[in-house]
Amino acid sequence: MSGVRRAVGLAVAAVVASTFLCAQAWAGPTTPLGHSGRWITDAKGRVVILHGVNMVYKRPPYYPAAAGFGEDDAAFLKRHGFNTVRLGVIYAGVEPSPGSYDDGYLNQIAATEAILAKHRIFSQLDFHQDMYNERFQGEGWPDWAVQDDGLLNQPQLGFPANYFGMPALLRAYDHFWANDPGPGGIGLQDRYAAAWAHVAARFVKARHTLGLDLMNEPWPGTPWASCLAAAGCPGFDRGAMGPFYQRVIDRIRAVERQKLIWYEPNVLFNFTADTTLPVFGDRSAGFSFHVYCTQGLAPPPYSGSSCEKLDEVVLSNADKRAQATGDALLLSEFGATDDLATIGRNVQFADRHLVSWQYWHYCECADPTTTGSGVQAIVVDPSQPPAGSNVKQAKLDVLSQPYPQLVAGTPSGWRFDPATRTFQLTYSTKGPGGKKFARRIRKRSKKALKARQSEIFLGRARYPNGYRVSVKGGGIASKPKAGVLRIIACPRRRSVTVTVGPPGSGVHKHVSCRVRPT
Repeated sequence: MSGVRRAVGLAVAAVVASTFLCAQAWAGPTTPLGHSGRWITDAKGRVVILHGVNMVYKRPPYYPAAAGFGEDDAAFLKRHGFNTVRLGVIYAGVEPSPGSYDDGYLNQIAATEAILAKHRIFSQLDFHQDMYNERFQGEGWPDWAVQDDGLLNQPQLGFPANYFGMPALLRAYDHFWANDPGPGGIGLQDRYAAAWAHVAARFVKARHTLGLDLMNEPWPGTPWASCLAAAGCPGFDRGAMGPFYQRVIDRIRAVERQKLIWYEPNVLFNFTADTTLPVFGDRSAGFSFHVYCTQGLAPPPYSGSSCEKLDEVVLSNADKRAQATGDALLLSEFGATDDLATIGRNVQFADRHLVSWQYWHYCECADPTTTGSGVQAIVVDPSQPPAGSNVKQAKLDVLSQPYPQLVAGTPSGWRFDPATRTFQLTYSTKGPGGKKFARRIRKRSKKALKARQSEIFLGRARYPNGYRVSVKGGGIASKPKAGVLRIIACPRRRSVTVTVGPPGSGVHKHVSCRVRPT
């Protein structure tokens, strides 16, 4: 596309975004985000549900703008109901030489975070790695942090096979998990933790963040086979990875007291191996996990099970972790495929488990560690406007579904049926922290009403001719045909049920009380 067409596309996108944002000026959670048990919450104590994407640029110079990701992409995401981005930060870009941080690189990440924040999209800052370093056909750590004892980085089988068959790669992980001394005699983990503290300090004033993801898909190194069991590997989880996470958390908390800190299990959790990480006891901790069905890696008793069974095991293990620790939950990766049935199943299962999610990936973006060329993207090339053939529309349709973005209470379940275009949400008017959202309002100010409203993304694509709404236990605070449906509970109601369908459907218009439109 010519530069002129690109400029026109950006201008049109800006006008659309501006119009949309004005219409949604009241929409969205009150920052900063926190959590109450497994639930992500806003500053008013309402439950926040997030649907979004990953945006990680793994090639030098390691920031999304270099791939063309910018204002029009953020507007596109917001327009289609996505309210979070897992924003990749590559350690090699942060600390290119020992003890020396590249603040110019962080400024580039911050510029993308600011664009997303402008569109009320929450960024999760993610120290992303796959296969440790470019030497091993991956990305992540800077060259100076590679210690492989001179072993051959052969055979080069690509991602993910190098994890299983490259001795030099395994040795590099072993040295890291041992916190062996690197340049200047300083432990590799100590350098990593200090780098995280520097990044956390840089973003301490960024309020529109989902928090900090400490490491993408940690690989155990040499003892990986011991982790491939239904019960996981307590020796590695508690003896190596747990102390590492505690070291990083302690350094971050010295400069950042509030933001959510997300930790991930070792990557074999994705394939039904449970986690045995210790409880960290941080008041703002979250468990970030992934779902990728790989039947050949499923340990007994799950060997040979269907992907439906394996995905359910992973999500149930995550639920169990949240129940045991009180930490928040986030499905921060799934997908990486053009198979719509797989994506639809993942979204359906996430809804069933009431968990927020981030699809992998927004674009292909010359990814060196993907499992298949050209299959993971929603937008093919972010340097071009996200429209027409540059968008994988069928995939977008599966991902951009109605869902509750904000609940003044505690959700007990929601479901969208694509065939009938019927959506239903049921929630208690008592929040997970105990706050009651169905009290009578003495001063009927906009501020008071906003603090009690729930918001459901419906979008224009699913309901181009509008929709019918039935609200039992509440009233409607949004205008007819609004892309975001706003609900306020009636005084003293314990629960609310919202049902939405297209005109002519079996949904009968109903409200239990009338409220002032906001």
